[in-house]
Amino acid sequence: MNKPQILVVDDEPDIRELLDITLSRMDVQVQAAGDVEAAKSLLRQSTFDLCLTDMKLPDGDGLELMEYIQNSYPSTPVAVITAYGNMETAIRALKQGAFDFVSKPLDLQVLRNLVNTALKLDGYPKVDARSRHTLLGDSSVMRDIRSKIAKLGRSQAPIHISGESGTGKELVARLIHSKSPRHEKPFVAVNCGAIPSDLMEAEFFGHKKGAFTGAVSDQAGLFQAADGGCLFLDEVADLPLSLQVKLLRAIQEKAVRPIGGQQEISVDVRILSATHSDLADLVQDGKFRQDLYYRINVIELEVPPLRERRGDIATLADHILSKMVDQKEGKPKLSNEALDALKRYTFPGNVRELENILERAIALFEDNCIEVEDLNLPLESTVLPDTPEDLPEDVSLENYMDEVEKKAIVNALEQTRWNKTAAARKLGITFRALRYRLKKLELD
Repeated sequence: MNKPQILVVDDEPDIRELLDITLSRMDVQVQAAGDVEAAKSLLRQSTFDLCLTDMKLPDGDGLELMEYIQNSYPSTPVAVITAYGNMETAIRALKQGAFDFVSKPLDLQVLRNLVNTALKLDGYPKVDARSRHTLLGDSSVMRDIRSKIAKLGRSQAPIHISGESGTGKELVARLIHSKSPRHEKPFVAVNCGAIPSDLMEAEFFGHKKGAFTGAVSDQAGLFQAADGGCLFLDEVADLPLSLQVKLLRAIQEKAVRPIGGQQEISVDVRILSATHSDLADLVQDGKFRQDLYYRINVIELEVPPLRERRGDIATLADHILSKMVDQKEGKPKLSNEALDALKRYTFPGNVRELENILERAIALFEDNCIEVEDLNLPLESTVLPDTPEDLPEDVSLENYMDEVEKKAIVNALEQTRWNKTAAARKLGITFRALRYRLKKLELD
């Protein structure tokens, strides 16, 4: 078999030599260039499995070279070498599509981890039709999310998954992991709001025997458990500020120090996070560190609430009913009236609430058909207006409801003299949710 080929671009001969020696020991063939033009010349002559480039070059910078490679050789991942402590540059590179980064002075173990992961990228992003059977829905917004998931699997950039409770944020995180070169390694999910604050540091970073009362043996933390894979921080907004500082360091240094330990342990972990809260608002309020926010929110993926993809409700309901009943006894059907009622319901609890509603209905239905009364929808919750009888045949329910939503938003904005914060409060939604709707409905 041919050896993997890596292009190293750096104007410092010592760095090129160090990388050549290190990578050659990994049974990798290295070609080196000292500037952008020399790198372009080598790219035209050979096919590379990875380009590792310094950010500052004599005739340009690493971001320019990365953009050139993305346009001309899109199957070649690019990792950047940044100056020590210059996280802003690293984050900017990740946002623009860099596979990963490594800081000077080079930590050779971090470099090896990066290269090993990059060399597993062949064939990614994979087009996997099975995603349609995991993240259900044929609405345009769900097709777009599935497409993004396939692309995000290729990157090592931290991803923040935002959305209301019950929308399926952990499911999205697991799909991103399954489509990444890390898919054979652990996916470790932790609910940050479920860990007592006095145990958080030990849970995340581990501890040594005797570090505190009750520490009768060495214990690995969540970072070590996820080594080589992904650590999913659910409800990351619930982390106390004291731990946010230590978490930021662990992410930036790619190393952790167990409680009672004298040395840091190198870890190779991709961070995925999620919350139903608005992190930007929490940063403004001083409840979430701005530097950690920018570090975990390199790429944001928003999962829409169920009421914004009503066309998927029938598919979701059918899937949920199939899981809940014994197929030998036959799956109950939703009457047309019951399905219409579900499509008009606002679903404050999203897909999780749909599951609960159908679970109750299964206990009440008769004659193999679930009717409106079996759904027992909360009377106090807002129900969207009925579709008028004279609705043209070529207008879908989803498009009609978009128009209803657009009128409600415009009305609220006019009443508040286009003060978006006040309009969001009047509509009973968050400012971020209003911004999302303004963009979605082309009102921004």
